[in-house]
Amino acid sequence: MLIKFKSRATADLIMLPHNGRQLLEIIGKSPDEPHGIVTVAQIPAAIQALEAAVAADEAALKQVSTPPPDEDERAEEDREPPVLLRQRAAPLIDMLRRSAAEDCDVIW
Repeated sequence: MLIKFKSRATADLIMLPHNGRQLLEIIGKSPDEPHGIVTVAQIPAAIQALEAAVAADEAALKQVSTPPPDEDERAEEDREPPVLLRQRAAPLIDMLRRSAAEDCDVIW
């Protein structure tokens, strides 16, 4: 089931269950709850948690070893780049910032 984040400050944000659950866990909310809220008072901590997780994810990616030099370069070009946590979290971070600026809660 899709997860739909709502705020009076922005348009709805719809995420696939796996991605939405991951972000809810990062901000300390239970993804098992069908509905929840990030209050205006909780928004700064949620943004900080998401930004810290993004930084940790990027640091972990930098430590991943590179493919061996004898690997076919063409095969490397054919690989799809992974979708990073930064890309998945950016819309929610934006929603949280805009909601905080307009003093609105975020619900799902």
